[in-house]
Amino acid sequence: MKVALVHDFLIEYGGAERVLEALHEIWPKAPVFTAFFNPDSLGLNASKFKSWKIISSWGAKLPFWQKLVSPYRVFSKSFFEHFDLSGFDLVISSSNMYMAKAVTLRRAQGKKLPIHICYCHTPPRFLYGYSTALNWRKDPLLRPIGEVINHFMRVWDFEAAQVPKSQSRGRVDCFIANSKEVQARIKKFYRRDSTVIYPPVDVKKFTVHSRQFIEKKKTVNREPSTAYFLVVSRLVGAKKVDLVIEVCAKLGLPLKVVGGGRELENLNKLAQIHSRSEQSFGPAHSGSEFKSTIEFLGEVTDDQLTKLYQNCRAVIFPAEQEDFGLVPIEAMAAGKPVIANAQGGVLESVIDPSTRSARSGQVLSTSKGECTGVYFDPATAGSLTMAINKFLDLEKKDYFDPKFIRQHAQKFSKERFKREILKFVESKIR
Repeated sequence: MKVALVHDFLIEYGGAERVLEALHEIWPKAPVFTAFFNPDSLGLNASKFKSWKIISSWGAKLPFWQKLVSPYRVFSKSFFEHFDLSGFDLVISSSNMYMAKAVTLRRAQGKKLPIHICYCHTPPRFLYGYSTALNWRKDPLLRPIGEVINHFMRVWDFEAAQVPKSQSRGRVDCFIANSKEVQARIKKFYRRDSTVIYPPVDVKKFTVHSRQFIEKKKTVNREPSTAYFLVVSRLVGAKKVDLVIEVCAKLGLPLKVVGGGRELENLNKLAQIHSRSEQSFGPAHSGSEFKSTIEFLGEVTDDQLTKLYQNCRAVIFPAEQEDFGLVPIEAMAAGKPVIANAQGGVLESVIDPSTRSARSGQVLSTSKGECTGVYFDPATAGSLTMAINKFLDLEKKDYFDPKFIRQHAQKFSKERFKREILKFVESKIR
């Protein structure tokens, strides 16, 4: 079976790219068709794609495309329509911001039309009112133009998401959603059913080392106040890292921030503004002598990230309306609890001690040792402060069992992802 992989673009490394990596591990000879490929912008992760066959679209010939990827998305449908995918038996697209699903399927001589499966990380967030890295709607000049363009792009996006039939402009035979949250979005915006297959996490990488680390630490008298909190994120507006920096600085809690992005300079300034003076004190450390510290680590290697997870006290995940969220899974694979913004796909992975189900409204309660984190809602400084204090209280009561947390993370392993993808593909190829 001849397989082609299609991906929005390869200019940054995140959850979507990890899904692409896992798909390429299943079909290592499959070429990857993408709008743009820029190894320089991938930093430490560029080497992962070095041996791949990657084919860029005509968009890579546009002037200054490295700086205009966001504006050029108006042409994204055309980028993918122009790829020649004739001769392939199966096409799997990986799509969120651009329209990778808009590929044109052509029948090669003597062959059937390829089957197109779209792994949808989310319908484009900027088209359907979800928070994005850049809030262009705040600009009074750009907003009216952007709204008109987005209207036509929503039409194109809807058409590309339909089932291909005669006299139809549809392109997608079937959808895979990366979470129940995204499954609901696909139903709402595309009126299509989908199958949920959670993204892959290399849980073994975190679990094995974490178990050894925890066993070693049993004999160490570690004062809880000396352990740091951790944020792993792209530093853009929708990720709400500014909220964590404000709260941790005011409370005098040590925080390490992993990741880069356009908001780095602003976040550095914010950390300085909110740093606690010698006279102030936070509720989390009332009466204690503690120096606040916010540390920006930038991009780190996989080994460094693993160690950061292992040594942290908890991971704080503040992102708004996250499609799924791989960072909480990585944290839990290391046996660490997560303090999470109670929105989006994170509700499907993090278990709060007592919370109300976002879908059913039912109150769910868990016993000691059977939760993996704490929610906060809404995304405000006050709400996050309350969640941190709740976490500290539960931590004192040994509410978080690293063994249970690690076992829970196994549900999202890379091996599970590959099995489910292959099973799904086989069911469609028959």
